[in-house]
Amino acid sequence: MLKRKIMDVLVRWKNEKKKECLLLKGARQVGKTFIIREFAKQNYKNIVEINFVTKPKFKEAFEGSLKMDDIIRGITLRDDSMVFVPGETLLFLDEIQECGNARTALKPIADDGRFDCIASGSMLGIAYKEVRSIPVGYEKQVEMFSLDFEEFLWAKGNGEAVVGYMKEFFDKKERIDGSTNEVLLKKLREYAVIGGMPAAVNKYLETNNFGLVHEVQKEIIASYLDDIAKYAPAAEKPKVRACYLSIPDQLAKENKKFQYSVVEKGTSARKFENSLEWLRDAGLIQYCHNVSTPIFPLPAHNQTGYFKVYLTDIGILNAMYGFKMKEEVYNNTLKGPAKGGIYENLIADILMKKGIPLNYYKPGEGRQEIEFLLTNDDGVIPLEVKAGNGRTLSLDEFIKRFDPPYALKLISGNIGKDGKKLTLPLYMAMFV
Repeated sequence: MLKRKIMDVLVRWKNEKKKECLLLKGARQVGKTFIIREFAKQNYKNIVEINFVTKPKFKEAFEGSLKMDDIIRGITLRDDSMVFVPGETLLFLDEIQECGNARTALKPIADDGRFDCIASGSMLGIAYKEVRSIPVGYEKQVEMFSLDFEEFLWAKGNGEAVVGYMKEFFDKKERIDGSTNEVLLKKLREYAVIGGMPAAVNKYLETNNFGLVHEVQKEIIASYLDDIAKYAPAAEKPKVRACYLSIPDQLAKENKKFQYSVVEKGTSARKFENSLEWLRDAGLIQYCHNVSTPIFPLPAHNQTGYFKVYLTDIGILNAMYGFKMKEEVYNNTLKGPAKGGIYENLIADILMKKGIPLNYYKPGEGRQEIEFLLTNDDGVIPLEVKAGNGRTLSLDEFIKRFDPPYALKLISGNIGKDGKKLTLPLYMAMFV
């Protein structure tokens, strides 16, 4: 079984014993259903699981009164094997986006308090308009992504001792042994190729075969395109699909800013902006906003219309480029603008799965750009990403102009320090 950090989040929710249901959202196939079932096995004597896609008959149980006793009667009338034991039962409402009334019912279920309830769905941001009443204050929303780099290392048998070893060098800011550093950089490239989708990771663990993993990833991409065809509004379907399929080309440009003209020549934002919002709500992409001034709070300085778009799983991005790209990435032989885009998305993958908002700084149309801006108690920290180990003119200029507490440079190299500039191997993005 793949070890997932989200399990600790579920356990904390249970132990807090608040009157709230948990709503686990995220893109399809990131492992939501599996982890909830495992959590239920470990923490409850009984589970009542309803999937509104595979068993649509249960929607009728939520069409009348939404009092807990009436919900129980409605469910057990349709399946008398489902048993509700107060204090010992988890009610699991899967694919809840298919039943807006069930989403509304989270409030009375939480208020009743006899049964814990977890709901999950892959299109919750898409289907919210069909919900009669959002149960504000009665649902705890948690977003789940595919495996992050640390979870990938765990899956590969590199336990917490290995991660702790890396963390020691990060904390001390000391150079790591050269050969060890190269091994760890290769593990990061391996993650870039495989990504974190559980089906892809499991296939790799079973076969150690990149080709078979690629087939799994193509199936996942096909399922996402099927979801677009199923869930997107009729007028938006071709536009959503075109935006999604354009992302590899967007990141292969010298200027990674999302450009609608790459989706369709001569078009404008007005035609496609709703399509991008759909992809974000479906959990398939994340925005990285350009800020006009790198001061706190960053969102207050977002430049409307200036943003980059990253996929929420780096392995899916590489799969969209094709199998040859994986070979180039893994062997570290890739050159050109696409390499920069892939490594940017790799670091974005690591940051977003840590819950870090994505922002960048690029003033005007010049070449100066800081790929990511972080905020902490020290202030705004610039983070530059280098696929290789080149010069950092943009970072040097940023330091001179804004005098940050310190600056980070991620490279395919080792740890080093030069004034305020701290250089780190790319894989140490997991610790920033």
